[in-house]
Amino acid sequence: MPSFDVVSEVDMQEVDNALHTTQKEISTRYDFKGSKASIDRKDKEIILLAEDEYKLGQMIDLFSARLVKRGVDLKALDVGKTAAAAGGMERQVLTLKVGLETEVSKRMIKHLKDGKFKAQGSIQGDQLRVSGKSRDELQAAIATLRSEDFGLPLQFNNFRD
Repeated sequence: MPSFDVVSEVDMQEVDNALHTTQKEISTRYDFKGSKASIDRKDKEIILLAEDEYKLGQMIDLFSARLVKRGVDLKALDVGKTAAAAGGMERQVLTLKVGLETEVSKRMIKHLKDGKFKAQGSIQGDQLRVSGKSRDELQAAIATLRSEDFGLPLQFNNFRD
């Protein structure tokens, strides 16, 4: 039976490359001269520290521009709220959304059923396996999933006959 997997992945190497070029630009920019601004990554979180919200905004703009240049979809980035940090600094955490949550997978399955596709979805950890009777039916299912916005970047892997 033909099938494919729906996943949401982020190339962490490209994220690290974007992070390093952002760090380099922050260290050379005139408006960041003498500031203690920093940007670091811990697992799936990018932590920004700066003296004020304006600089945090500038850092987010720089980082997101670098991500786009490197082909990382900005839908994978969840921008958190600004919070006060030690020493009069401001902290903001950006979270990378990797993998499909169960709720999103259920919405995808419901979307396929509402579209009257002859394809079944099964949740397998942080991915969704969609199987159907024909290749054409699965390609139509991919097209309809691409057209809907689920709030994160989707990739379609392991298309098998």
